[in-house]
Amino acid sequence: MLVSICLVLFYRATNIPGRGEQGRWAWMGMLAAELWFTFYWIITQSVRWNPIYRHTFKERLSEIDDAELPGLDIFVCTADPVAEPPALVISTVLSVMAYDYPPEKLSVYLSDDAGSELTFYALWEAAQFARHWLPFCRRHKVEPRSPAAYFSSRSHPCDTCNDTERSYMKNLYKEMESRIDAVVMLGKVHEDLRARKGFSEWKSGMTSRNHQPIVQILTDSSDKSSVDDHGITLPTLVYMAREKRPQHHHNFKAGAMNALIRVSSVISNSPVILNVDCDMYSNNVESIRDALCFFLDEEKGHDIGFVQFPQNFENTTKNDLYGNAFKVINAVELGGLDSWGGPLYIGTGCFHRREVLCGRKGWRSVYFNPPREGFLGVAPSTLAETLVQHKRWSEGNFQIFLSKYCSFLQGHGKLKLGLQMAYCIYCLWAPNSIPTLYYVTIPSLSLLKGISLFPKVSSPWIIPFAYVAIAKNAYGLVESLASGDTLIGWWNIQRMWLLKRITSYLYGTVDAILKVMGFSKTGFTITAKMVDADASKRYEQEIMEFGSSSSSPMFVVIATTALLNLLCLVVGLQRLVADWDSGGLDQFLIQVLLCGVVVALNLPIYEALFLRKDTGRMAPAVTYISLGVTAVAYLLVIV
Repeated sequence: MLVSICLVLFYRATNIPGRGEQGRWAWMGMLAAELWFTFYWIITQSVRWNPIYRHTFKERLSEIDDAELPGLDIFVCTADPVAEPPALVISTVLSVMAYDYPPEKLSVYLSDDAGSELTFYALWEAAQFARHWLPFCRRHKVEPRSPAAYFSSRSHPCDTCNDTERSYMKNLYKEMESRIDAVVMLGKVHEDLRARKGFSEWKSGMTSRNHQPIVQILTDSSDKSSVDDHGITLPTLVYMAREKRPQHHHNFKAGAMNALIRVSSVISNSPVILNVDCDMYSNNVESIRDALCFFLDEEKGHDIGFVQFPQNFENTTKNDLYGNAFKVINAVELGGLDSWGGPLYIGTGCFHRREVLCGRKGWRSVYFNPPREGFLGVAPSTLAETLVQHKRWSEGNFQIFLSKYCSFLQGHGKLKLGLQMAYCIYCLWAPNSIPTLYYVTIPSLSLLKGISLFPKVSSPWIIPFAYVAIAKNAYGLVESLASGDTLIGWWNIQRMWLLKRITSYLYGTVDAILKVMGFSKTGFTITAKMVDADASKRYEQEIMEFGSSSSSPMFVVIATTALLNLLCLVVGLQRLVADWDSGGLDQFLIQVLLCGVVVALNLPIYEALFLRKDTGRMAPAVTYISLGVTAVAYLLVIV
């Protein structure tokens, strides 16, 4: 593979058109794009050389007395009661309260960055429901222990609960959920609740960006009265809303984590911390014991700073419509990072040593991917949400690369070169946008102009180009199928990589550079966890959703790129037919094939632009704008 890539670059470098010749700058741009793709391919190989797959023997922990087990603080973060419904948040909270672990050793903290009384009310309801839910889970070995997930599942093969008990508990949960939804719909808690402990903190004039600090302990494991229906101690449950003022930057989730560390150090100060997103419920009651197998290892445990579990989702479709399952990343890449010294912290599903979060140096991390997923969350179920999420991720990662914390700078002499390279796989998601956008537009436009940018089919130089394209995609397909994707799923992932690179990553690149230059401020957009019923139905049918967000500039870029390649494909095919006898096929076949692949990937886009009539279609304004831009581009090229 590397030899073929070098031959491609050699051909590019030695066949640049001379000064004044047609296509010189387009050719040089192709060389620059291929140099970038070569560099990025090399760093992606760093995680494929020697991936590590770990297994735990957690049954050995039973030899340790419960009193000797370390305490665990669990941080759950939420930021918006609209985008992240309180009922969803407390289902996650209840799932981590119900871990198979001594309850007096557990402390659960909910950080509410919105400072919403609606979320506090939901947590107050959850504290009452936990008195019934936790003994029910222990008695019947319930799995998963998120009530929303448990009661939405039709089969419960592992528990011993009969239908009567399950129905009773389900009714209790549904009644609580209805009360929470009613309060959320009303927009405030009932006046009779304001006399209860904690609710008096919310006064008129408070907003999500301007409020005093609030800390409320709803259940306290040191309080003898804080017990469940069976008289067993409840885990400590704490609500926290850190102080926020408009004139002070709050640093988003990082700021929330800092506040949680300070608050928990006063209340419980457990040596191990688990943090999860508010939608990422516990799907495995033994995850704590899995993590402790690494922390308590007598030989290497003291060197481990955190144990990272993969980010899995419960609502991805069979064929992974929006490429959100990350199966190759979870099955291959994070294990490869582990072989070099440990995975990066992905923001959720991670067990930390408190001392490492507080500044201890000289540690490594561990990646653990158990047979049963440790955590399950909610993936974006519309294209707009997916693009916004990846814009946020790619922009943040690229900001790290542009800062003094770049792995090649900060890690020089401290980290192995392989680990420095592996971290940059994700830090360089964003700048992939520019060469990708170039590669899917310039060859197509050159086809309109009659400029060939690839070797002739009859030339021996076509062999390395063909080998690189076929081998790269064949390897990716095998890797994807081996990781659990379907054939259609792999094709969907290729489409999403294209769409994300020409939109999310492009915007992320521009914003990151502007922020480094001081022209823009850092923002944070929360991905909504709820969609309407019609959009949800289309998602289940694996129909791409554009809908009300399709007037986004990102969709203009997508539609314009799709239409431009469709136009160029039609013109290119006409050129092949017209110049059949004079070598048109020999000269332009590769460009036509490249254009055809882009068109094939964009078939759902054409359908949304011209064929669909449902509310999930592309907005007419986007269609008109993209048609206009395509027409202008066509005229500029042919004139």
